[in-house]
Amino acid sequence: MARGRPRNFDMDQALDRALDVFWRKGYEGATLCDLTEAMGINPPSLYAAFGNKEGLFCKALDRYAEARDGFVREALGVAKARDGVAALLRGTAHLLTEKGSPAGCLFVQGIAGAGEHAQCIRDELNRRRAAGEKSIRERLKRARAEGELPAGADSASLARYFTTVMEGMAVQAASGASRKQLEAVGQTALRAWPE
Repeated sequence: MARGRPRNFDMDQALDRALDVFWRKGYEGATLCDLTEAMGINPPSLYAAFGNKEGLFCKALDRYAEARDGFVREALGVAKARDGVAALLRGTAHLLTEKGSPAGCLFVQGIAGAGEHAQCIRDELNRRRAAGEKSIRERLKRARAEGELPAGADSASLARYFTTVMEGMAVQAASGASRKQLEAVGQTALRAWPE
């Protein structure tokens, strides 16, 4: 049985570099030339390892999510839901302005950069953003069941509100807002917490 040629590049390093290109340029703005140059590979190697640009983007999204999922689980796992949402907003401000990374959020910026002919990318980004909102909604449902939120509190609307604030923070970060400014936005958003 014939075997293909072994890869002569580091997959993790290549994905990190592709992630950076997608984050800075968006899905459509990132050309194959940009990607292969940053990854230090040729187009046949990209296709052999990832299938196509869409496959590479999805793997880059997985990599991006891996770095953030632990923070979200930790924030939403604290004893009091309000403290968890406060940690989520504070942590979002931190992640969006982290030195050495592009400003903003790939999930938010990627949706704006994926036109109609990239509907599969838009669908994937929407799915991932919806999953994040669902995590918040489930935590808020639990808070209502435990009496931390009033019985009449709408956990779905509240989750959508906090998600919208975080996505707005991502847009602000991409436009140059500082961590301090974004933290202030998060503190202001917490005033909407139902008493």
